Amino acid sequence: VSCARARSTAARSALVRRSARIASAICGMPMASISLIDRDRQWFKARVGLAPRETPRDLAFCGHAILESGLFEVPDAELDPRFADNPLVTDAPHIRFYAGAPLCLSDGMRIGTICVIDRQPRQLNAMQREVLHCLAEAVARALEVRRAALATRVAAQELVRAALVEQHSADA
Repeated sequence: VSCARARSTAARSALVRRSARIASAICGMPMASISLIDRDRQWFKARVGLAPRETPRDLAFCGHAILESGLFEVPDAELDPRFADNPLVTDAPHIRFYAGAPLCLSDGMRIGTICVIDRQPRQLNAMQREVLHCLAEAVARALEVRRAALATRVAAQELVRAALVEQHSADA
């Protein structure tokens, strides 16, 4: 069972990594990421063309995207007053274009984004927007399955512990 669980977890992790690569390729962007966002930071579960493993949430474009129910698109960050002085725009990686779709769990909670980034201003076409949306749904489901598997494993461990305590009490 543990080998099957390890293979299943590896398959979900591979799906997340592949989804970032697919988003980059379909949208023709040099950068893409799948990030999870908490109160203070975003950290990258998968990334293409990006070096950092995390960024402060107050700098993160994804911090804006997670607030939207649909795709959040910034055609030219240098012209957008929300981002024009952002260090991610003025310095490396020199973001000009950003599009991100929220990772929305079945309970409605938005936990992160899948996004594509370019150093040139641009816009996504309808097919690229749809692909990004579909990838966001697939990644969110994969993360939910992982969360459920972890909860099941914890519950099973608790049952084993309780059985061992009961057996120990009966032997004493």
